[in-house]
Amino acid sequence: MSQHQINVVLHPLVQHKLSLMREKDRSTKGFRELLNEIGTLLCYEVTRDLPLTDIEIETPVSKMTGKEIAGKKLVFAPILRAGLSFVEGMIDLVPSARIAHIGLYRDPETFVAVEYFFKAPLNLDERLVIVIDPMLATANTAVAAIDRIKERGARDIRFVCLLASQEGIERLRGAHPDVPIWTAAVDDHLNEHAYIVPGLGDAGDRAYGTK
Repeated sequence: MSQHQINVVLHPLVQHKLSLMREKDRSTKGFRELLNEIGTLLCYEVTRDLPLTDIEIETPVSKMTGKEIAGKKLVFAPILRAGLSFVEGMIDLVPSARIAHIGLYRDPETFVAVEYFFKAPLNLDERLVIVIDPMLATANTAVAAIDRIKERGARDIRFVCLLASQEGIERLRGAHPDVPIWTAAVDDHLNEHAYIVPGLGDAGDRAYGTK
């Protein structure tokens, strides 16, 4: 496994907010707000090396050469449903981004990813696509999502999660070694229910107050 493809974001604000999210008594509102905030912070990291091009602009004082992001607008691809709250903070930072929606759920018995919805912008082969899911546990949903994005022609893909397990990282890297990963933490292991330990529980249930 190529370690440079695994980017653990250790910024103090990210780690502080992650600890708050892990607390079992954190309210639904508080959890969702923190997920949104960490999404914004991780977006800074995953877009750090976007290419820039020169642009001529005029300030209130004079003309100058500024910078803007080069190429077609990037695509955020949240995995439903927990990915929706996670991506909101990223959209706040990059409001012009296109959005793909990937509906996948994990079968509770087999842990296999089952698709129920997919909608993506055109020209994915010309755009950076950032696939977003708070949890990388078994990585079955992440692998399935990236499979679908690649089927639509995407070639430049990055994956962002809040928490990852070592098993999930190894599975995703094995299936898609060309896709770098950004995460706030890599936790110890998965339990018999394929939940990340110590983790933070089911991100979707905690973000939306469901069971």
